[in-house]
Amino acid sequence: MNKGARNDVGVYTKNAGDMLGRTDGIGVMANTQTSEILQNAARLAVDEGMDWGGAKRRALRELGLPARTPLPDNLQMEDAVREHIAIFHADTQPRELHLLRVLALEWMRRMQAFRPYLGGAAWWGTATRRSDVVIALFCDDPKSAEIELINQRVRYEPGRTVGLRGEPVDVLAVHVHSAELDEDVTVQLLVYDLDDLRGALRTDPRGRAPRGDIAAVQLLLGGSASATLAP
Repeated sequence: MNKGARNDVGVYTKNAGDMLGRTDGIGVMANTQTSEILQNAARLAVDEGMDWGGAKRRALRELGLPARTPLPDNLQMEDAVREHIAIFHADTQPRELHLLRVLALEWMRRMQAFRPYLGGAAWWGTATRRSDVVIALFCDDPKSAEIELINQRVRYEPGRTVGLRGEPVDVLAVHVHSAELDEDVTVQLLVYDLDDLRGALRTDPRGRAPRGDIAAVQLLLGGSASATLAP
């Protein structure tokens, strides 16, 4: 057995090559595991419409990995989702994205008094027919958006979801049938305080706005059906 080299105090040390080989091996295993998580999570997000956090956690379970396994970040997830769409949904996704943005714009106009901003997959350009439409509302009175839905005679389901900074926020879920998609689409209206608006527009690590107002969505719709934000 190769014991390596004896140091100045007479203790054997590992060969540098052996240590590097083991380190590289661990790195390869970690990269392979991350790739498997991303591939499975992207499939769940695109094909089943799961949110990215839920898709990553379910991917762990499906792969039989421990719950404490480090999860890929959202930039890695976004790249994996775009790759999955390019491989499996290139023919259908652009039209579905366009129709979801049209639907989003309709609901943004209906809720215009509450400063609506489109986020999520429909904003980033990764939405398919399975995706929810996610619209953030920034209200002077947190109950005002709910009252507006009642006044419009809109049926909705109140709930809670994860907000901008990981905090729980109120969400009003409206289920809308899209004849063009032949699909029931969930429009999620996330209710924030007006003071949250400034923080909601901070750019992401790639320098992109995380959501857009009515004018921004109109610009997206004015481009090609597949208009997307640059990754």
